[in-house]
Order: sequence, then structure tokens, then C-alpha cells
Amino acid sequence: MQHIIMYSGGGGSRNAARRIKLQHGPDSLHLLFTDTLVEDKDTYRYMIESAAMLYDMPKPYHLIAACAEIPDIRSDDDVQRRKEMLPLLAAKTMRLMPRFVWLQDGRTPWEVFRDKRWIGNSRVAQCSHVLKQALSRRWVEENFEPNEVTLYVGIDWTEIHRMESIVDHWQPYTVLAPMTEAPYQDKQDMHRLDRLDGLRMQRMYEQGFAHANCGGFCVRGGQGHFINLLRNNRPYYLHNEGKELDMQHELDRTDVSILTRETDGVKSNLTLHQLRKEWDSGLGQQIDLMDIGGCGCFANYDSP
Repeated sequence: MQHIIMYSGGGGSRNAARRIKLQHGPDSLHLLFTDTLVEDKDTYRYMIESAAMLYDMPKPYHLIAACAEIPDIRSDDDVQRRKEMLPLLAAKTMRLMPRFVWLQDGRTPWEVFRDKRWIGNSRVAQCSHVLKQALSRRWVEENFEPNEVTLYVGIDWTEIHRMESIVDHWQPYTVLAPMTEAPYQDKQDMHRLDRLDGLRMQRMYEQGFAHANCGGFCVRGGQGHFINLLRNNRPYYLHNEGKELDMQHELDRTDVSILTRETDGVKSNLTLHQLRKEWDSGLGQQIDLMDIGGCGCFANYDSP
């Protein structure tokens, strides 16, 4: 039996993989990463470093150094540089660790939104479907029969309500979530275990993000999530703000946006531009900073 971890660069999937390795050894362990091309460069570092540790290999300093050269996203030029660099980094990583599967569709979330002619949001996130769910499903079906493999996701015991959707989606494959089982650990416990294993925490967690995916740009995030992105990575926030406005112009619609706001029971669209203007002008009391949202790429299954 082979064991595939849906590897995301977050602490949950790393620690799920760690448990499966302890149970079954490293030789049957596959790490499946589906790359949106917009991950934080330190998340790529963590993923490569933790994968080498799972496979009992020396720390791959040459690959870690390559991660440091990945540009932060401030413009389309940075995205293009990533498209040139990341396939090479993926190929080098897979040569070193053949059971680390690094897949890329070749598009970013905004390119998927443009192709689908809709801006992703908390209800319909086409980026999840195209860049994560469909890509991983295709690879699994091409390589394993359902009786040959068990799949694993990194959700923990606080997210166990998500499992029903995941299990239904992957039938007839078996999906388990090791971090929903005893010994129960929260995210701080996982961070402590990472430190004990010699892994440096991803900088996105250090910046207060609830998850370390998509560089902080997650259309399932809420107002508080995007304010955290604005405070910690303003250039990347402004890049996505511009992309949202460009999409509205291309669609000739102002009633579509990533975020919404409810006032006196009435919902309205809230653009990243409007949110930033309110924050910068000192109107933060209008912003729901507790509206964090969360990554649901392998827990929420939308229509493509």
C-alpha cells in the first residue's frame, strides 16, 4: 500500500506526513504538491526542507538557496520570473526526491479567474478546483488504483467537519486525516514539533496568517485576512487589488469582488481597493478584523 499526502507547505500537512512516516516508513510515502505559482518563497523553502527531512536526507542547501531567489510578487514581471524559475526548481527537487511530486498547471489564480470569467471568492474558488483539486485527482488516477493507495490531508481535529466533503469527493479512494486523531495537537503544538525537528517556521505564520498558502492571497479569506496581507505585504496586496479592478473592467461589472460586507442584514460587494482606502483613512472600525476565513482547497469542492 502506498501513502500520498496532499502536501501544501503548511504545518498540518507536514505533521500529517510525519505521522504516516512513523507508521509506515518513508519508502511508501509520496508528497503531492500542487503549485499555484504564487506561494510565499519561504513556504517553498519549508516544503523542500521538511520533505528532505521526511525522506531522511541531508538538508538540500542548494535548493533552499534557490528558494531565496524567488521574487516576491509586486508586478506581472515578478509573476513571469516565477513561471521561469519554479518549473526548474520543481524538476531539481523531484530529481533529488523522486516521491515528492510537484505539479503545476502553469496558471496563477488570476489567470484561472480570467479564463473562467469570474472572480473567485469564498463561495466559488475556481483556483482551488483547477490548480489543486483537478490536478491532484488526475495524477492520482493516472498512477494508482483505489486499492493501491491511501490519501491523507492535513486538516486537524478543529476542522474535522470538513472531512465529509473530502471523503465524498475522492470516492472510491480512501482519504484519512491523521491530525484529527489522537494525540490531538493544535497549530501551536505543530509549530513546537517543527522546532524540535529543526525546522524554521514559515514566515507567513510569523506574520500572523492562519495558513501558509498562496502567499497570503486567498479568495476564501475574509476582511481580517486581507488587512493582515495589507499590513505585512503591501506591494502584493496592491498587485491583487489591481488585478481585481482589471477583472471588473474586463467583465464590465462592478458587482463582482472577492469580499462582501453585510450591513443591517444587507450584503454588498467590497473590493480590495475600497478595503484599503478605508484602512488607510483610519476607518478601521468598519472592518471586521475577526473575519479571517481560511484555506479550503482540499475541503471545499466547487463546480469548475
